[in-house]
Amino acid sequence: MRKQTRVWFGIGIATTLVLAGLVLTGGVPAQAHHAFGAEFDPNRPVVLRGPVVRVEWVNPHTWIHMEVTTDDGGTQVWMVEGGTPNTLLRRGLTRDSILPGTMIVVDGYQSKDRSARANGRDVTFEDGSKFFMGSSGTGAPRDGRDPTER
Repeated sequence: MRKQTRVWFGIGIATTLVLAGLVLTGGVPAQAHHAFGAEFDPNRPVVLRGPVVRVEWVNPHTWIHMEVTTDDGGTQVWMVEGGTPNTLLRRGLTRDSILPGTMIVVDGYQSKDRSARANGRDVTFEDGSKFFMGSSGTGAPRDGRDPTER
């Protein structure tokens, strides 16, 4: 009888811990990592010019928010997705490389929903230096910009 009591006690603790874990994480929104083709259109290349408004150096992607002048003379803030912070760090870009106010040109691909979001492939700085910031192996077009493409 004692052995059976221990088994039931052990199952009770395990069940309690699993349920507690579910309760604690149940209200936390999940962020999914997506493939390029799920969000961006390889047939909608864009070139965006303007100053950086804000940079989000977060996983799973970095985001550059930049102010772009529209055809009618107004402005619109675009969100430009880059690779992971770790990937960009390995390529030599840091948090301080693109500060608010920095003028940049981004070559990329617009989102499928035609909103002011793009996947950035190259960032060109005012001094003419260029940086590949796109993500690789996620269905993005093989356009020769990714130095790791073969």
